[in-house]
Amino acid sequence: MKTLLALSAALALTSFAFVTHAAPVMLDPGTNQLRQAGTVSASGARDLGDLEDKLAEKARKEGAKGYIVNSAGGDNTMYGTATIYK
Repeated sequence: MKTLLALSAALALTSFAFVTHAAPVMLDPGTNQLRQAGTVSASGARDLGDLEDKLAEKARKEGAKGYIVNSAGGDNTMYGTATIYK
């Protein structure tokens, strides 16, 4: 029973840590509204931090004011997608 409780707690904390690592949502100061402007994707990242850096760079190149990571995965290298907002 202790093992199950410890495993459940570890899983919950791991999930929480990933959610807090996501980029903050940015609002347009004029209207306080988000406007979805598309998606970006990245691959070949070494870890989640590297993947987020690659997605952020692609979002900046597209002129986005913010982005939200939608998916991330991979075994030896990471890949993922993000929705960008202008």
